[in-house]
Amino acid sequence: MASSGRLCAPRRGPRTGGVLVPALGLLLALLTCHVRYAACGSSNIVLILSDDQDVELGGLTPMKKTKLLIGDAGATFSNAYTVTPLGCPSRSSILTGNYPHNHAVRNDSLSGNCSSPLWQKGPESSALPVYLKKQKYQTFFAGKYLEQYGAKEAGGFARIPPGWDFWHALVGGDHYYNYSLSVNGVEEKHGDSYEKDYFTDLILNRSLAFLDKRSPGQPFFMMLSPPAPHAPWTAAPQYQKEFSDVKAPRDGSFNKPGTDKHWLLRQPANPMASSSVNFLDDVYRKRWQTLLSVDDMVEKLVKKLDNLKELNNTYIFYTSDNGYHTGQFSLPIDKRQLYEFDIRIPLMVRGPGIAPKQIVKAPVLNIDLAPTMLGISGSDVPIMDGQSFLSQMAPSLGNGTSRMCFLIEHAGEGSPVADPTCAKSPGVYQCFPNCVCEDASNNTYACVRTFVGHNLQYCQFADKEDFVEMYNLTSDASQLENIVKKVDPALLQEMNQQLIKFLSCAGSSCHDNSVNGLCQRSTK
Repeated sequence: MASSGRLCAPRRGPRTGGVLVPALGLLLALLTCHVRYAACGSSNIVLILSDDQDVELGGLTPMKKTKLLIGDAGATFSNAYTVTPLGCPSRSSILTGNYPHNHAVRNDSLSGNCSSPLWQKGPESSALPVYLKKQKYQTFFAGKYLEQYGAKEAGGFARIPPGWDFWHALVGGDHYYNYSLSVNGVEEKHGDSYEKDYFTDLILNRSLAFLDKRSPGQPFFMMLSPPAPHAPWTAAPQYQKEFSDVKAPRDGSFNKPGTDKHWLLRQPANPMASSSVNFLDDVYRKRWQTLLSVDDMVEKLVKKLDNLKELNNTYIFYTSDNGYHTGQFSLPIDKRQLYEFDIRIPLMVRGPGIAPKQIVKAPVLNIDLAPTMLGISGSDVPIMDGQSFLSQMAPSLGNGTSRMCFLIEHAGEGSPVADPTCAKSPGVYQCFPNCVCEDASNNTYACVRTFVGHNLQYCQFADKEDFVEMYNLTSDASQLENIVKKVDPALLQEMNQQLIKFLSCAGSSCHDNSVNGLCQRSTK
């Protein structure tokens, strides 16, 4: 293991008759510092955040190097979830450690509080990098930050969010070419040259340059946020012919009708038209192609850290902001739905004290990333909705608790301009031909997902029907049958009460607020 002792202040040994216990005591203290890093705050942290990468539909299949270098070298979480299946609210949850109902980011628009002045004055001012900066971390960001970052109404490209020392952030939406960056507050324009501009590679190159130029006497935090596999799914030239025979998975809920689901899921024609199936198959292949460059990024970054003798002193997290679907319940492509394919996310972590090739089954949320990283830094972790999962991946680091149920929430978004092809369905958004729409103003829901006693999901919509969906994930992993009319009314009432408690929770009350033992926590 590479030494990290240079970053850990030596502790004075106990005195015996006014004389310090000799060198053995100091040596033991330093060894303890290596193992129990949270007491030292000396370890580096890297967060790699992909965009729209599912785990349910094979989204990690192209990531052979990443699975080897992070997953096999540490812990893979088989039940990792986003608390909301949409980019800006999810990213805001990652940065703050809080549920959307507490950071108040509803969707990807400025009016939905994405990177708005309200966000900037409130949650962003006490986000993860701010706390890490107080712990003397050098902080580096490269990639996509929040969807509305750089908008004129949000302060433009000159604005650098608090806590960041080195800033290379995408201005505007998702791009692989032809974009602008804010580079430490100065606009930098990019074109369509692969060697100079391909965004995934640029993020990697800027991160490698940072590692060469950083101050060697300080720990660092790097957040790398590549565009893949988000639209427009532009692969690097060398990968544009890969996976030519691959199609979207046909199992589970693919091309199934949503007859017993919320009205939005009842609209798509079933079976899907062959043109829709061909389209989503093409998207599926292109998504995988874009991920090959992210896989290369991980490999080169790990190699660089190893060459710098920092790899064994660095925690590397790999995850995504939300999942994705391609044809499930006859919806062509998107996220924003309450089902496992949209809310489950990849999560792999390697670092000091984490045994290799672990599969961690305990549920973990993206709001847990911030408190976990703050624990690594040695910070006094502020009260957040999330909770550290250090003990789940490295039990030797101390006792902890496993979350056994949690909240999923989404604020539906409708287009302010009526879609002429959807005259009978006002307030819809992200529509395909024949009024197959992925979101709507009343696609607003909250869910309780349980893992102890019952493997269930209970969801209620904020609409005129107060529509409810409930699934038994043990007998129906694909969520094909809404069992709300078959389940014991007493259990329904308990799930509803649990949902109400979650929707009003904040901080520690989000950790343990079980109704009648429904979400009984386990101690690890």
